[in-house]
Amino acid sequence: MKGYTKPLIVIFLVLLADQLVKTWVKTHMYLGQEFHIIGKWCIIHFTENNGMAFGMEFGGEFGKLALSLFRIAAVAGIGYGLHYLIKHKYHRGLILNVALIFSGALGNIIDSVFYGKIYGYENWFHGRVVDMFYFPIAEGHFPTWVPIWGGEEFVFFRPVFNLADAAISVGVILILIFQKNYFKEDVKDDVSINSEIVED
Repeated sequence: MKGYTKPLIVIFLVLLADQLVKTWVKTHMYLGQEFHIIGKWCIIHFTENNGMAFGMEFGGEFGKLALSLFRIAAVAGIGYGLHYLIKHKYHRGLILNVALIFSGALGNIIDSVFYGKIYGYENWFHGRVVDMFYFPIAEGHFPTWVPIWGGEEFVFFRPVFNLADAAISVGVILILIFQKNYFKEDVKDDVSINSEIVED
């Protein structure tokens, strides 16, 4: 189990916090209800996501089932990748960030697979992902000269998300930021007659 302890702790803590928050929201709020934590910029807003990120969906019952199965396959792939990274002793930062991504994806799969049955509104694999964090930091209208969206209202940051989404985003962003450290290769000097030390 050497090398697995910290990633497993990260996965457990993220999953626990994610499911506790979702369960509280699901059992104490009605759909569309919201609490303003800091003015109108930090809001707990209960919504449910039928499909992928930003509310995109596949069509019908089959589409929802296909999406849930795809998520399971994706998480299995991430889990195998995490095992591979640990086994081959990759950078600890990379391993922990992949653990964040894995835990976030697994957290949303729990919603998709089980919530429909647990809360009695759908069958297995047809549940909806619970979202609640909403940060509409800035609101306004696009200038009229902006193509396509000119004059239309905009909100930053519009998406409503959950802890699992945040874990995925943080993991991906940190990997992008520190990729040079995570994937750097040891450069071996070529031995030549001009080298200071030439081994026999």
